[in-house]
Amino acid sequence: MSGPLRLGTRKSPMAMAQSGQVARLLAERAGAEAELVGLSSFGDVTRADLAQIGGTGVFVSALRGSRPAGETDLAVHSLKDLPVRELPGVTLAAVPARDDPRDALAARDGAKLADLPSGARIGTGAPRRAAQVRLLRPDVHPVPVRGNAGTRLAKMESGELDAVLLAYAGLARIGRLDAVTEVFDPTDMLPAPGQGALAVECLTSRDDLVALLARIDDPATRAAVTAERAVLAALMAGCSAPVGAYAAGTGTLHLTAVAAGGDGQPAVRASASGPPAQAGQLGRDVAAELLRRGAAGYMNISAADINGDDA
Repeated sequence: MSGPLRLGTRKSPMAMAQSGQVARLLAERAGAEAELVGLSSFGDVTRADLAQIGGTGVFVSALRGSRPAGETDLAVHSLKDLPVRELPGVTLAAVPARDDPRDALAARDGAKLADLPSGARIGTGAPRRAAQVRLLRPDVHPVPVRGNAGTRLAKMESGELDAVLLAYAGLARIGRLDAVTEVFDPTDMLPAPGQGALAVECLTSRDDLVALLARIDDPATRAAVTAERAVLAALMAGCSAPVGAYAAGTGTLHLTAVAAGGDGQPAVRASASGPPAQAGQLGRDVAAELLRRGAAGYMNISAADINGDDA
């Protein structure tokens, strides 16, 4: 390879920060120089509610399309934003070691969720977070909110919102952990599949680049997110319900997933454990158990859909 690698990234402060992390990893572990190429996606420019425009994938389309056009060599995404269906000709070449996957609350005056008044307006762009916070506090009011983390924090600080829910890892990447007033244990609020992890993609045909990026891949993180995303893949068809999933462990992988409806409906949970080498099957097994426990009612799918071609 001649010259620095062209690393495609969204232009938001958080995206630039996490892409910078990958660039530093490449320098440290592979001796490769990378320059950031900022691109705008549909998710960056639209003001529509993410739940109404497809959610997963709206932030990655421009980055994925840039490589065949020759603008970039590789692209970095938040893994939770990456669609589970593979794109032909594109390889998920590296999943670096995961940052903290938990969700965080940011509220004024150091308030925790239990301290907020009844009817408190809590901003979030994720139906998953909205549903789970209602399970913890049925009397609060989740409010859909767009914009980058700084914009959302400003809405809380100005009093437009009482609090906001964000990914802890994202706040850490932009240096705003000072705003965090509570961090939720995954037993209370299950993260999005892949939350806290980064995805590094390149063209499958670039054998040299695939080999290079393997040097920054973390096998334990890859196994965990493979299990989590397998749950999501198995539940995708007709899916409109919020889904959380979290896996951890080395010798044995422990996976828990939840499907939670809106308006305080009861959550459906399932857990299982297995070897990391069988992470994908572990995720599919947990998804099947979610369906047996009634999750299909949230997602308008039948148990037969669990064996679809998204495996």
